[in-house]
Amino acid sequence: MSSQVKNVSEFKLQRILDHNQRLREQLDLPRVRVSQASSTLIKYVQSTKDYLVPSVWGPAGPADPFVTKGGISCGGCVIS
Repeated sequence: MSSQVKNVSEFKLQRILDHNQRLREQLDLPRVRVSQASSTLIKYVQSTKDYLVPSVWGPAGPADPFVTKGGISCGGCVIS
């Protein structure tokens, strides 16, 4: 067997072994059922106020981090 063919075969074997190792690592990752993940997401969305959707949460209060300080706003951006 020539050295070039041997090198190619070794390279292919190394790629397969690396891929196999990555698959084993993914297999060891903890899994969460879809029903549990979706219920957790629903609870989070229902309990966390989103100040950018005032039609759902009402007008923003003083705790709104998106309110401009001092009441002065530029009113948008200018593209020239």
